Amino acid sequence: MSRSSKGFTLIEVLVALAVFGVMSVIAYMALGQTLSNADLLTERMERLKAVQRTIRYLDSDLMQTVPRPVRDVLGDGYLPALRTNFASEYALEVTHGGWSNPAGLPRGTLQRSAYRLEDGELIRYHWRVLDRTINNEPIGVVLLDGVDSIEFRYLISNDETSEQWPPINTPGPAGFRLRPRAVEIVLTLADEGEIRRLVEIAP
Repeated sequence: MSRSSKGFTLIEVLVALAVFGVMSVIAYMALGQTLSNADLLTERMERLKAVQRTIRYLDSDLMQTVPRPVRDVLGDGYLPALRTNFASEYALEVTHGGWSNPAGLPRGTLQRSAYRLEDGELIRYHWRVLDRTINNEPIGVVLLDGVDSIEFRYLISNDETSEQWPPINTPGPAGFRLRPRAVEIVLTLADEGEIRRLVEIAP
């Protein structure tokens, strides 16, 4: 009496291995795409956070602008409380409130900050004193990269604006304490295009 044995043939084994190989490749590709999408999403979120942080700094500094001129580094004159001048090394200089003092240091709450665009990076500077000298070096922090340009437009009245501050028609001490009614920030990024923000100056 003979018994017949059942099992997989060599062809069936090869076919099964081929199918398994194909499924493994598909699963690996799907996993790789998922990880790549996750990396892109993380990069996107970090970029948006950097943009929001930059706008938040600009908002805060401009909204809290105070009419406090500062002495220039040579000590023979003063700079306006708010300054945007095409001849200046900074795109914006501003004296503002809101400088927190959690350590209780013997200093005020006013701060002088400035913004400058260097090689596509927007850098925020601040000084530890308002009336600085040559020895008072600013502290710089890179806020954002990939920046093509940053511009400021100042609202003088309901229908009058200026791209520099103080306005041309108020030179000298008369304009040192002058503040605009609002400031429009125009930030142009290489990847995001143009971002506009209108900031009302606190009276």
